[in-house]
Amino acid sequence: MKLSRPARRVSLVVHVVASAGWLGLSLGLLALGATAATTASAVTVEASVRGMKLFADWLLLPLAFLTLSSGVVLALGTPWGLARHRWVYTKFWLTLATATATVFALRPGVNSAVAAVAAGESLPDAGDVLFGPVVSLSAYVFMTVISLLKPWGPTRRGRRLRAAAGSGGHGHRTRTRTAGV
Repeated sequence: MKLSRPARRVSLVVHVVASAGWLGLSLGLLALGATAATTASAVTVEASVRGMKLFADWLLLPLAFLTLSSGVVLALGTPWGLARHRWVYTKFWLTLATATATVFALRPGVNSAVAAVAAGESLPDAGDVLFGPVVSLSAYVFMTVISLLKPWGPTRRGRRLRAAAGSGGHGHRTRTRTAGV
């Protein structure tokens, strides 16, 4: 199923906005985590980890799933495909991995930090509030770079499909029109 040009454009805008939001949210989490980890003020630590919890509870998962779903729609609805090019395939698996890590690692780490600080204890481990944002921000920057550069060429499946079609690959014109996948 190929997307019509208007549908592709809408999907691309949704994907880019959601992805940029997820990246920016991770930068915000990193700033809050760094603040919590480096300040001597208990009030500032509590405000920082509570801000992180607000981001993690209300924004992270919707943006993660919107990024993932819009990326899949674009991959399946354009000539790029989901498993035809290594950069698309890599982005898919990294997005899935970071969304999963958000659910099972980042959010629980933030929740335990909030619980400890709310109980009057000190921040359990500064790494709990820094590790998740550092890893996710690194992954999102990497995915942004490969979205722009489109390295590594086609997968084996992509080469087989290209050979079967006898097309010799997508021209520059097609690549430019769908470059934001």
